Amino acid sequence: MSPMVEINGISKTFGRTTALAEINLNIEEGQFFALVGPSGSGKTTLLHILGGFVQPSAGRVRIAGQDVSYLPPARRPTTSMFQDYALFPHMSVGSNVGFGLLMRKVAKSERLARVENALEMVGLSGMNARRVHQLSGGQQQRVALARALVVEPKVLLLDEPLGALDLNLRRQMQQELLHIQKQVGTTFVHVTHDQEEAMSIADIMAVMNNGHLEDVGPPERVYMKPRSRFTANFMGESNMFEGQVIERNGDKIDVETVFGRLQVSGAAEPGTSVHLSIRPEQIKAGGGDQKGHVSLGKLKVREVSFFGTHHRCQGQHIESDLAMIIRLPQYQAAQPGEDLTISVLREDIVLLTQ
Repeated sequence: MSPMVEINGISKTFGRTTALAEINLNIEEGQFFALVGPSGSGKTTLLHILGGFVQPSAGRVRIAGQDVSYLPPARRPTTSMFQDYALFPHMSVGSNVGFGLLMRKVAKSERLARVENALEMVGLSGMNARRVHQLSGGQQQRVALARALVVEPKVLLLDEPLGALDLNLRRQMQQELLHIQKQVGTTFVHVTHDQEEAMSIADIMAVMNNGHLEDVGPPERVYMKPRSRFTANFMGESNMFEGQVIERNGDKIDVETVFGRLQVSGAAEPGTSVHLSIRPEQIKAGGGDQKGHVSLGKLKVREVSFFGTHHRCQGQHIESDLAMIIRLPQYQAAQPGEDLTISVLREDIVLLTQ
């Protein structure tokens, strides 16, 4: 079966600025797919190309097997949901939701039934007659979602739809979006600059930077085993360091580092320099005597901050003066000036291949 969305060699330039550089990406039917990256990474441009609001400079886009590369938005099997919702203030909730069906000349009886079903799906049953100004921000967001889904698109494109909501409501709506997507089975393509949001809702995510794809995969893999230095830093705090490959043994390499000789999974030729990464929460305050752990030496703690779920400790690796961050559990506090013996599981040392 072909992917629901096929992006082949898509590039986009604005004058001398390259917004996208030969993007190749497949999105499967029924996936909740997130595009994440900093401002200027190209994620919104790519979404707008999928929706037909921007034409590519090169490459092709296929949706549900149809080449839509140069079709206008109205002729694509997609709908879009934006951060500002774009609701009609002079219309009732029901009229807003049913507007797309009206434009498609759907019979009134069917239109009313589908509008009611869509409102029920987003938790707004019985609110057909309400006006937009009578709704809270969260309710307006639900109306926009119902309007986008009521026309039964093959793909729903979401352009940072939760960005205008406060933190608590945003977290609530993330879970509601996920629940509704699983309920209807529509392919969602969601753009966000919020890494945690992307990880919490996506089946598959793509990390973008300067018009390129840095990494694509399940959120857990992208976070725990990033492929590039950019991904390691962008997806969360990371302790990165360099090493020299000493020996290669099958799918493992021995690397000389500031922490001594480490064996890590991956491929690189002896004599080459490599970059490695360890997430702060993977480092334990304890020696290498625990099964599977390797010693990283000692950390001189400089600053400690409590974040509710953990203590964040900044400091220097005593043997090399490398700046490091570790996260200790709630019950394991540390004090500035304290020396900690630190270790990590071998499999949590990640070779960055890009």
